[in-house]
Amino acid sequence: MRFELDNTLTNEILFYMENKNGEFLFDTEECQIINAVNNDIADDDRFISLPGWSTNDGYRLMEKFTFNLKNPVVRAELTTALNGNKSVFRAFKNILEQYPEIEKTWFRFKEQKMKDEVISWHNCLREEWGLKPIGGEPEDIISLVLEDFVFHQEDSFSFSAETANGEAAGKINSVLDNGVLFVRSLEVKPEYRGLGLGKTLLSKFLEKADEKKLDVTIDVPTQTDFFSRSLLLENFKPCMQRFIREKNK
Repeated sequence: MRFELDNTLTNEILFYMENKNGEFLFDTEECQIINAVNNDIADDDRFISLPGWSTNDGYRLMEKFTFNLKNPVVRAELTTALNGNKSVFRAFKNILEQYPEIEKTWFRFKEQKMKDEVISWHNCLREEWGLKPIGGEPEDIISLVLEDFVFHQEDSFSFSAETANGEAAGKINSVLDNGVLFVRSLEVKPEYRGLGLGKTLLSKFLEKADEKKLDVTIDVPTQTDFFSRSLLLENFKPCMQRFIREKNK
């Protein structure tokens, strides 16, 4: 009855977990998945149920992904879709199709969470067999998505990021003045925010600054506290406040 869980078997189980066109069981002797509707199941010990995965499980996973998504534009759209009265799954899918990079994040997130369910299912069986549990290999989903971007060094201290299709996604520009690098702009297009692009561009920029042993100054708008925390992790220190008085209209 014992069997090993490899990538091929895991992927096959993942496929049938979401397949609602039958009642699928795992044949522990043949190490394959069968449809109980089309087979005469006599030996109860030989056939075991697959990990459970219901429509509610899928919905909760979409909720979790949306809640943790850092891109405010896409998060708001997905939240609206999830709060809809009908065709929630279709609406969720249609929105993600408009943001290919975030869609890739979703697919990888979903796959990893479902793999965790398979590993948990297998570990329950291993406990019955008197074996030690196996551990999953956590994936850095953001790092995987970043691999799909291409980074270019525009000049000594400027970098840009493009999608695999050559579409501009973000950039960092600076100017050197009296031995100090002033970051003039660090931009990431709204549809690509929350994927770590800004941090990656900043990291590449700082590597070059460190090579030349240059000080770096960057102005951060007050509404971007989340990015201020990233700067603090890179050993930046706040040194001044900027006050702005808007003209009377």
